[in-house]
Amino acid sequence: MTPPPLETAPDKKVPDTATAVTARSGSTFYWPMRLLPASKRAAMFAIYAFCRRIDDIADEPGEPAAKRVALDVWRRDIRDLYIGGAPNGPLTAALKGAIERYGLPRAELEALIDGMAMDVAGEESGSDGMRAPDLDALRLYCRRVAGAVGMLAIRVFDRADPATERFALALGEALQLTNILRDLAEDAELGRLYLPRELLAAAGIDGSDPNAVLTHPALPEACAALADLAEVRFAEAQAAIAGQARGSLWAATAMMVLYHRLLKRLRAAGWRDLTARVRVGRRESAWVAVRCMLGIPPAA
Repeated sequence: MTPPPLETAPDKKVPDTATAVTARSGSTFYWPMRLLPASKRAAMFAIYAFCRRIDDIADEPGEPAAKRVALDVWRRDIRDLYIGGAPNGPLTAALKGAIERYGLPRAELEALIDGMAMDVAGEESGSDGMRAPDLDALRLYCRRVAGAVGMLAIRVFDRADPATERFALALGEALQLTNILRDLAEDAELGRLYLPRELLAAAGIDGSDPNAVLTHPALPEACAALADLAEVRFAEAQAAIAGQARGSLWAATAMMVLYHRLLKRLRAAGWRDLTARVRVGRRESAWVAVRCMLGIPPAA
């Protein structure tokens, strides 16, 4: 099956710009990105839109082989941007601008594709894939799909030093683990279960069938254990930039505050009703972003 044009969203006939993709996403990240200076905002919107595009490839219905081909096309397009190739649409043009202005590492953009390929690989092989992966596999997945975003973002924020890289990787994992705990039911519909097998076993849950695990009475125990790991990574991220949350890292600080609030709300809900959406609203996201931009971040 031929993959859809990369600059066009599924079921649409008109191209999407990076700004349009980001604006309609409803992401918690929207306001921290929206309030950045224009050039940094454009770069972060391009990174986010790229993530959405390749995530859609992995998540939309279709044959795994076709998804792999579509991801490989993106690999080619990213490679071409780094060897002087011309963009093939508004999103790749936005990415090229971000790459050239902020020196974005090609390896991190390719790592994002590798992360999405981990989701597709299980479908293609018929194996469990991302069903109850072990902790090492889960951490690799988080490094690719979230840590890579952090490593790109700190370059946009002009802070690519060792301490900030530690911050980016710790925060990326914390955010992804929080996403996993929020999206259990949604992921199960795709046949995925990201809760690690070690934590499931410790809670007395056998097997990797998403529906069976999500209806097991010990599910809240396994989720709480993963939330504990996320808390550790939030604490590590905070420690890595102790006293440096102002200035160029304010947007990342806002993301940390918002997602830490989300994790606390998930804990309070206790994973008892997975159909109830736990989230941070846009108004709250905007308020937190403004506070962080002014150098007075609120409590998580």
